[in-house]
Parts: sequence; C-alpha cells; structure tokens
Amino acid sequence: MTEIVPVILCGGSGTRLWPRSRASKPKPFLPLIGSQTLFEQAVARCPASAGFARPMIVTGHLHLEHVEAQLKVADKARIVVEPAARNTAAAIALAAYSLSEDAIMLVCPSDHHIGRPEAFVQAAHSAAALAAEGWMVSFGIEATSPETGFGYLKRGDAIEQDGVILGYRTAQFVEKPDLERAGAFLADGGYSWNGGIFAFRVRDYREELERHRPQIARAVRAAVADGTCDGVRFHPDRDLFASAPSASVDYAVMENTTRAAMVPVAMQWSDIGNWRALHEALEHDEAGNTKRAMGEVELVDCRNVFVDSDGPRVSVIGLEDVVVVVDGNDIMVTSVAGTQKVGALAGAKNQ
Repeated sequence: MTEIVPVILCGGSGTRLWPRSRASKPKPFLPLIGSQTLFEQAVARCPASAGFARPMIVTGHLHLEHVEAQLKVADKARIVVEPAARNTAAAIALAAYSLSEDAIMLVCPSDHHIGRPEAFVQAAHSAAALAAEGWMVSFGIEATSPETGFGYLKRGDAIEQDGVILGYRTAQFVEKPDLERAGAFLADGGYSWNGGIFAFRVRDYREELERHRPQIARAVRAAVADGTCDGVRFHPDRDLFASAPSASVDYAVMENTTRAAMVPVAMQWSDIGNWRALHEALEHDEAGNTKRAMGEVELVDCRNVFVDSDGPRVSVIGLEDVVVVVDGNDIMVTSVAGTQKVGALAGAKNQ
C-alpha cells in the first residue's frame, strides 16, 4: 500500500457564510455539520490505519492558533506557516519543496464536507497509484445537479493497471459554466465537478511547476531553503515567498500538463460554499426546513427555511426559500437565490 501524505490547505475567510464565518475564525474551524469542525473532519478522513502518513498543514499566521488547538496534539502533524496569501499553486509548492521527491501528496482543502469518507479513502488510493506512475490527478466528483459555481472535468480515455481501471485521462478542464451548459454536462454524464482535491508525486509537481510557472517555483524553493523551524512549525522566508506570483494550481499546472488524470468518486461531497450549500448538507423536516440554533426557533407555514441562531429567539411566518442567520449583534436574512451575494455585504467585507 502506497503511503500518502495528506496536505491540508487552510486559508480564506469564508465570507459567503458571514456572519457565522469571519476572517478571525473562518468556516474550516466551525462545527457546521456535526460536532467536529470541517478542519477536524479533513484530518480525521486521513488516518494512519488507512495508509496515510502524518499530515502536513499549510496555513497562515491568522489561522495558526485554530489549527493547533483543533489538532489537539501538535505532533500529529507538520505545520507549514504560509507567510503571505499566494493562492494554491504556491501553497502546494510549500509542501512539495518540504517533502521527499518520491512522496505522494494528497492535496485537500480544509473546508469541505464529505458524507462518505470510505469512498474518499478508496479514491485517494486509486489516485495515489496513478500519481506513483507520474500522473497529475484530480478527484472527479460526481455531479448531482447543474451547478454553475464549480469548474468541471471532462472524462477521457481509461487508464488501466494490470487490467484494472484506476482512472481516466482528463480530456478537458472547463471553467464555471452558465446554467444551460451545466445542465448539458449533467445530461452528458461524462463530466464531473472539480472540487480542488489532487494527488501528485512530489517530484512531478515540482517539475510541472518549474516548467509552466518557473517564477512561482523559484520563489517558493528559495523560501523553503531559507526557512526556519520552530518545533513542528516550519516558517518559509517571508520576503522570498512574497515574491511568488499568485495563481491557482488549476491555471498554473493542471490546465498545462500533458499528464492530467482524474479519479471519479461519489462521496456526498459539498464545498459548503454558501448558506444554501450548508442547508442542503443538513437534515430537513418534511417541509424542507432546518433549525440550527442554541435558542428557540418557531416556523409557521414555512417551506425550505434555514435558521441558524447563536441564541436569540427567531420566529418566521409564511416564508419560503429563506435563510436567517443570527450571530451576536449581526443578523443576516437572504433568499436562497441570494446566498452567493452574501460575501459582498459590507459586514462580510469588514468582518
């Protein structure tokens, strides 16, 4: 069994889940589904008993306290402290230049929910087997609805090993589509969501980054070489890292490599990207309503209403497709259709 190093990326501010998620404590560190936080769930999905090595957490100074508190025992993970926000290509490179070149990295966002972790583990091992052969692997997440907020992967030819299909070539990376195209992708059946979960052999990621984004590679490699260690924390050089251009791993590497592959997986995945996504991931009553509150909630003649309150009583009458969130002195009310715009509110920007 190939040992897999989970590389868990902790960044962002989760503004579309304001006012519950804030820059000081964004959504990865909140218990949005169940008693564990999304970050704790991400770590728990990769146990040693299932063939995973000690994880590497890449996070910024702002989130370091939350990461260490929720790891419970600091020596369970190695922590790379990202000196500045430079997007996912550079963040993954921090891990790649800190690990041995033959290691297999499994890159995972820290703020996703996966309802079938056993399917995730199975896909991770298939992806690792492909990565060990030099493929740059994306998880192709089962598309269950015509979503316009995700990129898509088009499935190509099968990749076999000893007569067993491990995955497929990625025939095309597709940007976030409009609703008509998203519906066509769903009907076609050959497209998957691109959820930002990847498997790479370290030396292959380095080579592809050096080939396609040499400025990022040089800056990160130098920052790691001049970094310092503080117990389990590793601090790359701030100035050298800050000189790296900002680019996503999709733009920098995956859309340019000739070795792109995908592993299809149906694992009840959600990026919990907004209040609508969180509502859909939680249990509902027969009218589609969800109450997630410390105080009392009364819903009368309501359908598809989601209430999340940290204490104050909330009463709603005769509404449909509405989200109500109460967090301290902040109250946010939106239609389900408006949930993508929450991050543009002044309160979210100034959190």
